[in-house]
Amino acid sequence: MNTGQVLQELTDIERYFARTTGCLDEADAAFAPTEGAMTAVQQVAHVADTVDWFVEGCFGEQGFDSDFEGRGAKANAVASLADARAWVARAFAAARDRFGAAGDAALAAPMRENPFLSGPLFTAALAIADHTAHHRGALAVYARLRGKVPPMPYMD
Repeated sequence: MNTGQVLQELTDIERYFARTTGCLDEADAAFAPTEGAMTAVQQVAHVADTVDWFVEGCFGEQGFDSDFEGRGAKANAVASLADARAWVARAFAAARDRFGAAGDAALAAPMRENPFLSGPLFTAALAIADHTAHHRGALAVYARLRGKVPPMPYMD
């Protein structure tokens, strides 16, 4: 994948996520389908945090952080869908900035060794897409359980 393709993938997956989850409102924020499951707002915040995690893992000095409990606590502290959605927007903007600045050669080069992901650097953008799609699907189920119909993610 070249830089343009990676940036388009990140833009598309953010748009699909926003479209599918846009039917949820603040009254749905604390909803969880079962005890112990993430609430809707926790799911959205987790998506944002995970985008940040991938960017930090690929481009940050420390690499991939394995303090999942601490990261979960950070995401779980978000109380409103508005705040969680703002975090998603910031996370995807930062991801586009970092992947875009890397350039084609760096995106095609192997990422530094880590225990979570291997392959060329652009693989991380695909992992962001896959992870976000997973939570987009879960949140579509949450919406349906709340009596809402999430729109088709790929078109208006």
